[in-house]
Parts: sequence; C-alpha cells; structure tokens
Amino acid sequence: MARIIVGIEPRHADNSPCDHAVKPSGKPRDPDSGCPGRTAFAVVCSEHGDVNSPHRVKAVAEPAARAHRDEHRTALATR
Repeated sequence: MARIIVGIEPRHADNSPCDHAVKPSGKPRDPDSGCPGRTAFAVVCSEHGDVNSPHRVKAVAEPAARAHRDEHRTALATR
C-alpha cells in the first residue's frame, strides 16, 4: 500500500502553488521574483488532491489537514 501524505501548500490568488520566499503578510520578499504573493493555504492529499477549498489562514488549514488525515486513519482501521 502506498503512503498517503496530507500537507498544507501555500497558493497564489489563481490557485497555483507559491514556492517563493514571502513575508508573513504573504507579500514576496523579492519584488523582482514575479510572485504575486501568497493569498491562501490549500490542504493537499496525495490520494485525493486538493481537499475542500483553500483557507485564507494557515491556522485554519492545519485542523482541516488533521481531520482529513484522521479520515484516512479511520478508513484503514475499518478494513
């Protein structure tokens, strides 16, 4: 069985991944990087892809990721 990974990924306004260095405000540290800035955090599952809609605050995305991870644990336990 493959390992299932559930993580939190920063996103731009167009929902593309943001892997740039950003300030806590979400604005890019390097204005010449071409990064429009981070606007949300998406919960991403290696099996299901994006889970629900992106969250504006990482502190809200963390419990959502934990809940999805727990769903997988429950499904494995019932097998």
